[in-house]
Amino acid sequence: MGKVFVDKILTNKVYVFRDREEAGSVLAEMLKPYQKAKDAIVLAIPAGGVPVGLTIAKKLGLPFDLIIVRKIHFPDNPEAGFGAITSEGDILINEELVAYAGLSPEEIEAQIVIEKKDLAKREALFRQGKPFPVLLDKQVILVDDGLASGYTMMAAIKQVVRHKPSKIIVAVPTASEKAIQKIAPLADELYCANLRGGAFFAVADAYQNWYDLSPEEVISLLKKAGYFNTEG
Repeated sequence: MGKVFVDKILTNKVYVFRDREEAGSVLAEMLKPYQKAKDAIVLAIPAGGVPVGLTIAKKLGLPFDLIIVRKIHFPDNPEAGFGAITSEGDILINEELVAYAGLSPEEIEAQIVIEKKDLAKREALFRQGKPFPVLLDKQVILVDDGLASGYTMMAAIKQVVRHKPSKIIVAVPTASEKAIQKIAPLADELYCANLRGGAFFAVADAYQNWYDLSPEEVISLLKKAGYFNTEG
């Protein structure tokens, strides 16, 4: 079980961050021990994790990169998902949810095929030919804009583990207690500013200004940060 760090003042509160950039600033303060660490790197999950991760990397003086993970969506609901898949083919399925929804193996496989195609497009769009960074013996700070079910982050961790880092640190502005319970055993450390309990949880409720980032907005942020001008 990894060590969990939370901001007790922000626990179980809503609308605590103005936007994703402010959330990144709050996390950067919590992650101060990693400031200018020579062996540390920030990996953000697009789309929402990018402004959070870029802010953390800038404030801590750390290199920044991406890890492309995609939610596996239900056939009839583009918002809800029953698992996650990475660009390297790591797949995690929420078996309990799949059973509850009554999805057949054929339906599951069909959705995985769809998400793989979308992942390839996102990889080409966001990385633009940049290779995945070398993570061997690195302290990897994995960032997203929040954890609801936790499956997207679990898939990201699965990919990162294979690259043999020295340490995995998960950093998210907000998360449900259930997600924290799933993620903490998989990471060395977990930083969450706004931990929330209760039966209902939405990442959006942590933010005063919330909207889904478009691919164009993500690319604009990456260009502004000089991401495409650096070696992979």
